[in-house]
Amino acid sequence: MWRVFQRHGVFAVRNRNPDRAHELAGVSFRSFSTKAAPHTTRMEYQDAVCTLNTLQTNASVLAQARQERSHSQLQLQAMVGFLERSGLKVDKLDHLNIIHVTGTKGKGSTCAFTERILRSYGFRTGFYSSPHLVQVRERIRINGQPIGKELFAKYFWQVYGRLYETKDVNDGEMPGYFRFLTILAFHVFLQEKVDLAIIEVGIGGAYDCTNIIRRPWVCGISSLGIDHTQLLGDTMEKIAWQKGGIFKPGVPAFTVKQPEEAMMVLKDRAKEIGVSLRRCFP
Repeated sequence: MWRVFQRHGVFAVRNRNPDRAHELAGVSFRSFSTKAAPHTTRMEYQDAVCTLNTLQTNASVLAQARQERSHSQLQLQAMVGFLERSGLKVDKLDHLNIIHVTGTKGKGSTCAFTERILRSYGFRTGFYSSPHLVQVRERIRINGQPIGKELFAKYFWQVYGRLYETKDVNDGEMPGYFRFLTILAFHVFLQEKVDLAIIEVGIGGAYDCTNIIRRPWVCGISSLGIDHTQLLGDTMEKIAWQKGGIFKPGVPAFTVKQPEEAMMVLKDRAKEIGVSLRRCFP
């Protein structure tokens, strides 16, 4: 059974089975009252999850991206717009000392190993990854642990409220599921004052929504292979070009042994962007 509820002057929905909330993806709810809902100390986690699940799914975003490959750069511009509507400027992300990682195989493991090593040296770490296994808050971790339900709900409603309040003057647009979680992770890590953040790319690199980061501390590329060909290209060279898109001028970059054709493209990308690319050996 669905229940309509209000948070910060906007309507959302809740079902006793939050796993079915994706059925309402694409449905919008307009508040008929201009009076903001009173702030409560108990912002239910399940309410936040159900509202999150009404945002455009990653699958539909990818389908749209495949149809609009020639407009990929516009996707990054849109992500910057969403970030700013949430109350953050892109240059604030520089304060997170980001380690940005992409790849086809092993990128999640690379991020997890990196986070664990840095935490063992006493750093307060943030770690953003996807997908989650059981609960969505697993995607946003601090010091190796998923953020708590209360913390997730607190920051969720802060970010969702700002985006919702500005949607009518932005053609009614709200970010999709993955974009929203990426923005949420940035907010959490900044407000919880992590020393550094490990950010795992969603798909590809060059036009992934995490690639609004301008000054990461370091970039990493794990093993490359053929995947997401409709979006990234159908050859190793095309995929390597996309992955190398996370390189930033003057920022150290590391990779592992790659197929020869992929390594050549990564080296060319590094030279083109002005990056020192190093290969890690076992």
